[in-house]
Amino acid sequence: MIQIQDVILSDDILDANFCCDLPKCMGACCVEGDSGAPLTESEHEEIKDILPLIWDELSPMAQELIQKQGIAYVDTDGELVTSIIKGKECVFTCFEESGICKCVIDKAFREGRISVQKPVSCHLYPIRESSVNGLPALNYDRWSICTPAVRVANRNGVKLFQFLQEPLVRRFGKEWYDELCQVALMWDQMKNSR
Repeated sequence: MIQIQDVILSDDILDANFCCDLPKCMGACCVEGDSGAPLTESEHEEIKDILPLIWDELSPMAQELIQKQGIAYVDTDGELVTSIIKGKECVFTCFEESGICKCVIDKAFREGRISVQKPVSCHLYPIRESSVNGLPALNYDRWSICTPAVRVANRNGVKLFQFLQEPLVRRFGKEWYDELCQVALMWDQMKNSR
């Protein structure tokens, strides 16, 4: 384990190679899993506020489910998570003609139509955030659906923390990310000197 400022990281966040390969995985992380994407209370409120702006882009099944139970529920772990359709995809998914699953919130944000970003838990994936003694703790969630991402990254040498620069800066700030990069450089030097 490594600590950067008040954030604890597992070693594999510095060691692992990762680079999403959407044409191969088809966005399966938005469809597979035990529950929806974890949400903070503020994200829950922000998404409720922008819901009318993205409503027409949601599938009819998503619209029906949101009308019944809302955009989120508390899962078996006691976490507030996005609602999911029939135990599968997040209500905020949309599918391109190619079959690739994407996020309606992220699409609208990147097109400049809303100022709210997708939940940070989605943005950070495959890094999962938990808490250890009240401090944020980051772990790499290794999952077979991400095998194509590992293959691509092994070919091009992209580290997990490099691929996730944007969400890591979003969550912890540029200064923290710059420190992470310095620690990663020292980490590599230390490993290579053994």
